[in-house]
Amino acid sequence: MRISTRHAVRTVQVLCVTVTAALVATGCGRSEDSGPGKDAPAEIGAGKAKGTVVMWNLGDIEPALKDLAEKFEQENPDADVKITAVPWDGAHDKLTTAIAGGNTPDMSMIGSTWMAEMAAMNGFQATPTSIKSSDFYPGQWDTTKYKDTSYGVPFTADTTVVYYRTDLTEKAGIKGALAGDREGYLKDLKAIQATAGKQNPKLRHAAGLVMGFNSWVFWVPMVWQQGGDIYDAKTEKFTFDTPEVAKALEYWASVPQKGLAPTDRSDGVQGFRDGLIATYQQAAWAGASFHKDAPELDGKWKTMPVPYSEQPAGFAGGTDLAVFKEAENPDAAWKFARFLTEPANLAAYVKATGGLPASPQAWSDGNLSADENMKPFDEQLKVSKAPPALTTWQQIADAIDSELEKLALGKATVAEVQKALQSKASSIGTGR
Repeated sequence: MRISTRHAVRTVQVLCVTVTAALVATGCGRSEDSGPGKDAPAEIGAGKAKGTVVMWNLGDIEPALKDLAEKFEQENPDADVKITAVPWDGAHDKLTTAIAGGNTPDMSMIGSTWMAEMAAMNGFQATPTSIKSSDFYPGQWDTTKYKDTSYGVPFTADTTVVYYRTDLTEKAGIKGALAGDREGYLKDLKAIQATAGKQNPKLRHAAGLVMGFNSWVFWVPMVWQQGGDIYDAKTEKFTFDTPEVAKALEYWASVPQKGLAPTDRSDGVQGFRDGLIATYQQAAWAGASFHKDAPELDGKWKTMPVPYSEQPAGFAGGTDLAVFKEAENPDAAWKFARFLTEPANLAAYVKATGGLPASPQAWSDGNLSADENMKPFDEQLKVSKAPPALTTWQQIADAIDSELEKLALGKATVAEVQKALQSKASSIGTGR
C-alpha cells in the first residue's frame, strides 16, 4: 500500500468478496495439506535466468525499473523481461480477477495491504528460503506474510513522519523539532496555534488531520505506541475494547476538538505549502512534492519521527513483489524479484523514484541519510509494523475511517466509537 490522502487510489474490495468466498468454499481443489499458509517455499534454481518474465507494475513504469530490467537481461542473456503498467485505480480488481481466472503474469508488484487477501485466494507462491527476512525491515517483511507464511519480497517501503514549517514553529518559540512525546507534542501544537493570525498571519491550524479514507494509517500506530493492538492473532479476536485503544482515540480526538486541526477534508499538503497549517504527518512523497512543486520552501521545513507515548511505532506499507501460482516461468520471476531487491539495485531504484527501500542495507548503500529530512524515515521504518494480515482488512479499515471521522467531528464519544468498532469488526470477521 502507498500512503497518500490526495494521490493514493481507494482500493475497492467489495466486488472481490464474493470471488474470495467462492474460492474459500471450494478450497481451490487443493487438499488440506496445501494451500494458503501451508505452502512449501518455492525454490530458486542454480544458474542464470532463462526465458520470458512477464511482470505487472502498479502505476507508471519508472525509467529506473526499465534500467534495472535491462541490467538483469545483460546479466542473464537468455532472459527477456516484459513489464506492463497497471493503473493503481484498477489494479486491485485486475489482480483478483486474474488470480480467480488463473490468467496471471509471472509476477507483479502488489500493494502491501492486499497481500493477505490474494494469498488467501491461493494466488502466490511461498517465498523461497534463500530470500532472508533479516535483509529487510521487520515490519516490511511482515507485510508479505499470511498465516505465518511469506508470499513475496518487500520492495518499496512506505511510512510517515511529521513535517513541520520551521518558519512558523520558530515564531511560537520552538527551536528545532517539536517534542517527541505525545504530551509535549500537544503542548507545542497549542503554542503554535496561539500564533495563528498574530505572529503567523496566514496560519489557521497548528496541525493537519487526515479525515476519511486512510485515516486508520495514522491512528492504528497510536494504539501500538500504547503497547496495545486492535487484533489478537492468538485468540483471533479483535481488541478495540481495550484501554490502549481508548487512550489512542482520546488523543486522536483531542487535536481537532481543541481547534488545533481542521475538521474538513481540505488538502493537507497544499495547506502546509500555503502556510495554513504548520505541521502535517505524511509519507515521503510529500517531501518530494515540496522540492519539485514548491522549491521556494526549501530550507523552511524539516521532518521528525512521529511522537509517541509509551513506545515508538509506525505504519509499514508500500509494495511487495509476488510470484503467482500460475506463473509460466516462476524460476526466472523469482530471480528477477531477488535481483530487484538486492541492496545496490533497490538503492538505485528508490533514489531515482524518491521512494523508500524496504531494506536497511539498501538505505545505507544509497546513503539516503545524507539528507537530514530522510533520517526520520529510517527511524520510523525500524519500528514500523504491518496491519493485521486479514483478508477482510479493507472492510475493517473502512470501519475505522468512518468511526474516526465521527469522533473528530464530535458526533460520537470515545466510548461509543470503541463499542462501534468492536461490534463492526467482530461482525465483519477475519475472513479466511
